[in-house]
Amino acid sequence: MIWSRAAAGLGLLIALAVAPAPALAAAPACAAPAPSATQPGYLVADPACGLDGTPFTALPGARVHTGIVAGAAYRIEVPGAWNGGLVVYAHGYRGTGTTVYVDDPALRSHYIARGYAWAASSYATNGYDVGQGVRDSVALPEVFRRVTGVRPKSVIMSGASMGGHVTAVAIEERPRMFAGAMPYCGVLGDTALYDYFLDANVTAAALTGVPIEFLRRPPADYQERWRAQVNRIAPALGLPTGSTPAGRTWSAVVERRSGGDRPGFDSAFAYWNSAPSLPPLADLPFLFGLYPGLQGGTAGIAPGNIAGNRHTVYRSTDRLWPTAAEWRLNRDVLRVKRDVPADPGLSGVPRVDGKPRVPVLSLHTIGDLFVPFSMEQEYAARAARNGRSNLFVSRAIRGVGHCDFTGQELAQGFDDLTTWVRTGHRAAGDAVLNRRAVADPAFGCRWTRGTHRNFVAPACPVSAKP
Repeated sequence: MIWSRAAAGLGLLIALAVAPAPALAAAPACAAPAPSATQPGYLVADPACGLDGTPFTALPGARVHTGIVAGAAYRIEVPGAWNGGLVVYAHGYRGTGTTVYVDDPALRSHYIARGYAWAASSYATNGYDVGQGVRDSVALPEVFRRVTGVRPKSVIMSGASMGGHVTAVAIEERPRMFAGAMPYCGVLGDTALYDYFLDANVTAAALTGVPIEFLRRPPADYQERWRAQVNRIAPALGLPTGSTPAGRTWSAVVERRSGGDRPGFDSAFAYWNSAPSLPPLADLPFLFGLYPGLQGGTAGIAPGNIAGNRHTVYRSTDRLWPTAAEWRLNRDVLRVKRDVPADPGLSGVPRVDGKPRVPVLSLHTIGDLFVPFSMEQEYAARAARNGRSNLFVSRAIRGVGHCDFTGQELAQGFDDLTTWVRTGHRAAGDAVLNRRAVADPAFGCRWTRGTHRNFVAPACPVSAKP
């Protein structure tokens, strides 16, 4: 028997040696972006390939499905030993270009290793169109059933940045569809994000004595006018570190508007004020390119101004009563009235009510000044008002970048969320609404795994290290 197998094998080798070599199967060519069937002027990139032309291939033991539905591209990956769970992943803000594309979640390998399938959508539009992100994301479980022939037993919703906003709205719009949710670095406070952008800019102007305006319909030359104003404001603040008296006060105001006194804020302030803003204002310090007055406060999607500060009291200290300097700041700051609130449906900037019916575990870096840590506090406060605090857990990570998480931090969050969903035992988190807890030098130590560049704070106490 052994000889016959060996002989057969030798014969096969000889046959292969003398036979003409077959042509190697060529990898499927990537298709050019296709015109959208639903959004005039939009193109949909081939979901079977990356934007660099690299084919999207399955991880070992898994199988993949790709396609385009209603103008949105999708990817699906199912492990060989599937446990019946599906993760729907919602991506973040992609700018205002007219080509939509789908990519992979950061935890792709972890999902597959844990037996979970995942699905992701490009959305049919770009821009800050959370409503479209929700529509295309909640459609994915049915797409999954159609292409695999099997309905998932449970669905977890997850998303980063704007995708966190999509996640928070999706689980309220379709509460029966999801078993749990994991937003991270998410916009969990809907229009409160734009209030924060407004706060940062109007207080900077007031502290430096530079007059600015907030126009509902900015003229074509307004961007250049704003650039000239910022070029007076920034030196007066001593940016990037805030080295002038006005700069030090502004740093204290931004700290309180972005989450309160907390470890590592000085490094976060310097990091974000050294970073260029988004095009076309990439020559300005980061937060100044986000001034809502540049587009009349519409975020490019709302039917009017969504940012307001008429009743905001700005503080640079934590004293019980405002100081004389704080009263002057509140007297001098430009006040803006909100025209349009967050939308109760999926139009404009959709509202996040803070009424989860399923476990929600969120992560946020405490030095993020793009989508600030205060978004966690906003959601936690709304959940508390609605009697849903038991369904929300927030974890602070000691980093300064936006969505600056290690794989271990995200993986632990996902594993703890799915354990919570499976067992009913609430996962642990941080007391984000406790001002003293947030100001503690060890805040964020419990859940931080690995090193985060540019975050500078005293080392975590040994007792607080993970």
